[in-house]
Amino acid sequence: MPETILIVEDEPALRDTLAYNLKKDGFAVEAVGDGRSALASARTLKPDLIILDLMLPELDGFEVARILRKEMTTPILMLTARDDEIDRVVGLEVGADDYLTKPFSMRELMARVKAQLRRTRLIQEEMAKSGVAQVKQEKLTFDNLTINLTRREVTLNDKPIPLKPKEYDLLEFFARHKGQMLSREFILERVWGWDFIGDSRTVDVHVRWLRQKIEEDASRPKRIITVRGGGYRFEG
Repeated sequence: MPETILIVEDEPALRDTLAYNLKKDGFAVEAVGDGRSALASARTLKPDLIILDLMLPELDGFEVARILRKEMTTPILMLTARDDEIDRVVGLEVGADDYLTKPFSMRELMARVKAQLRRTRLIQEEMAKSGVAQVKQEKLTFDNLTINLTRREVTLNDKPIPLKPKEYDLLEFFARHKGQMLSREFILERVWGWDFIGDSRTVDVHVRWLRQKIEEDASRPKRIITVRGGGYRFEG
């Protein structure tokens, strides 16, 4: 069964071009032109990946990504006509997994699409090997810490903990690999993607932020343990 891609783009010519090339490559495609239609289609279709334009009528891409990230973990590839670092940072913070500035080549877009889908498949394979049932399991609980997988929400002592999208992704990844030593490079590849432009310090920064939110004493962590010369280990 082909993987499904939702295209959200208000320029008809580009929308049709993207749909044509993706279908030609074997994907099932649905295309819409505004933010509200994007939300409706994503909720109904439950696509494997969403290509989301930043500048949209009704709701812009930032708001669409922010809403969808509370409901699903589908990878989002954001498109924009503006090459502004602030836009890229905000887009990634609200939940986009990758970012592509117009104009772009179709070859580059297809490479980004396939990279995101490959990353998703790898995570699903790891979950299957570890015996985690993605569909059936809705929550992961570690004493007073609960991760709601369906709603992408985290509570500590029954109180909600506000996490940025990548903080949540990192915590969920740790939780699914409880007790395992995970190198910074492995974490970076699985959580940020192999083509992420950055280094392993990104992992350290996000771990520090997470510790400040879920540890009783961030200076003496008991949940996310540093493995000297190795990486990190989540103890729950």
